[in-house]
Amino acid sequence: MGKRRKFGPKNVTGWKATVAIAMANYIEAGSIIAAASSLTLWQAFLGLDSFAVGLLGAVSANALGAAIGALIGGPITDKYGRSTVFKYDLLVYMVGILLMALSVNFSMLLIGTIITGVAVGAGVPVSWTFIAEESPEDKRAAHVGTAQLAWSIGPMITFFLAVAVAPLGLLGSRLIFLHLFIIAFVTWYIRQGMSESKVWEKEKEEEQKNLMLGKEKRNSVKELFTFAVNRKALFLLVGIYLFWNLVSGAMGYFMPYIYENVGGLSNSQANLLQGFLWMFTVLGTFFGFMKYGDRLSRRFLFGLGAIMGIVAWVILTFMPMTWTSLVLFVVLWGSAAGIGAQAFYALWTSELFPTRYRASAQGLMYFAVRTGIAIWSLILPTLMATLGFKTAGIVMIIFLVIHAVIGIVLAPATQGKTLEQIERERYGDTESEDNGMVER
Repeated sequence: MGKRRKFGPKNVTGWKATVAIAMANYIEAGSIIAAASSLTLWQAFLGLDSFAVGLLGAVSANALGAAIGALIGGPITDKYGRSTVFKYDLLVYMVGILLMALSVNFSMLLIGTIITGVAVGAGVPVSWTFIAEESPEDKRAAHVGTAQLAWSIGPMITFFLAVAVAPLGLLGSRLIFLHLFIIAFVTWYIRQGMSESKVWEKEKEEEQKNLMLGKEKRNSVKELFTFAVNRKALFLLVGIYLFWNLVSGAMGYFMPYIYENVGGLSNSQANLLQGFLWMFTVLGTFFGFMKYGDRLSRRFLFGLGAIMGIVAWVILTFMPMTWTSLVLFVVLWGSAAGIGAQAFYALWTSELFPTRYRASAQGLMYFAVRTGIAIWSLILPTLMATLGFKTAGIVMIIFLVIHAVIGIVLAPATQGKTLEQIERERYGDTESEDNGMVER
């Protein structure tokens, strides 16, 4: 009997593999925006109050759903391999997104939102890990930036689709969910031809050798918090990503809602405005982060994006919400997001932890950040309804200032180095780890 042919395309490697993995970011961001662009339509169709709106945001792929998925997916990825998650997470995603597309009541919409969020959380941090591990050291930002590019293209296309199908009302929104289902299926099929991360395979071989020599297996979770070098990395990464994402995550889900309820825009105008915002993020990612992330000072590039983001929110908060202020906001924030915290988080979080618990560390941090967004998503609609948008805007500015200070001060010097070289510099050799590593 002949050997059974492997399902899917053969030898998906290099940039093709990077793109196939990066599509997780298109799908995640697309699912967030598909829900955000239709939020007022679901609210009217199902008669949702402010709490129900906040609950959908809190358990979505933007918040708690993704948090739980990341907490589960990270350890699975480190134990069983990067390709294991890639082969199955999108199957779960397709179930969730189909439930959302076909929802006829709040329960279906809520369950579909949760399932989609969990699948997204399991897949996205792993995608950053895999891309970084398979990238050349002198082009790591360019490759990791592909994930950020996909993250930006997803919302851009989804918002423009929302404008195109606006005359169809809620049916148009259902069609947007179905387009994500189709893209998820195609991406899942392509991923079946991918190989495992070579860096991960090498690490597992070393673990097996050590076990045969009688060396005790190290406790990854314990090391994550007991090593000073890890605590510093956690402070940097959670600091920049949490406080930036409290703003960006709220925008991703609630910005059309804000445009419509605070600025008086129509649903189509709000979605069109957000589509152009994400277009500038696409341009900022490609011409900023991907082109210069491996060449310019990363501290400078991060700082530039952080300051642009702060200025954007000062304009939105303190200027009247006219077309002039909205366009300024869209250009500044959109461009800043392309070279901002998420792109650097995806890069640094893959560089600053060793292979054996790289994905677990990402999953844990992703859980913390998305849980924070879940809490903020529950609070934000009520905060705006009771204290007004300006108060919420001031809080957003404070979050952005905190993330900027942390990132500018603690930006690591990892540019142009292999992951193995970074790991040796930060952790020393195997013997020093076994004897209790100290920060250098």
